[in-house]
Amino acid sequence: MFTGIIETLGEIVEIKEEAENLTFWVKSTLAESLKIDQSLAHNGVCLTVTQIRQDVYSVTAIHETLVKSNIGKLQIGSLVNLERCMPATGRFDGHFVQGHVDQIGICNFVVSENGSWRFGFEYDPSQGNFTVEKGSICVNGVSLTVVNSKKNSFEVAIIPYTFENTNFQQIQKGDSVNLEFDVLGKYIKKILENSAKN
Repeated sequence: MFTGIIETLGEIVEIKEEAENLTFWVKSTLAESLKIDQSLAHNGVCLTVTQIRQDVYSVTAIHETLVKSNIGKLQIGSLVNLERCMPATGRFDGHFVQGHVDQIGICNFVVSENGSWRFGFEYDPSQGNFTVEKGSICVNGVSLTVVNSKKNSFEVAIIPYTFENTNFQQIQKGDSVNLEFDVLGKYIKKILENSAKN
């Protein structure tokens, strides 16, 4: 379980193709504190640490992950948002994030607003996902509040700290992002759908 509060950025320094999977070597200040088999969210995707070499570690993304997220589009030099699992004694400063990306969204605009930024994203509503005004959304692993919620799009406001300390600084119009919709909303929707069938 994650919270969507990014700890630091990692840099992709090597990528190896293994059958339909990709293994990424990531340089990060977190590397020396990690353990083999530990779960770590990369742009909101939960991946398992497989090897550690000083300030670099590796994770492998299987075909299923590559199809459902933007992880397969990472290149050497790409920055990824990193978050370790929430400790049992930690505070929930963001929202419940599972590290399971629901679908890819596309950035349709970025607007600078005198010290903050507004990002707009589109997604395919036919996959059954939705946003709620002032509800939670996870974009590239970052816990954010939805504004201007529509059937196939939403907006988020980014403060300077978030902009400078996540890869939002690199997102441009047309870029793909990982979206994990609010898990509580997904469960409520499923319950209502099942009730309607009975």
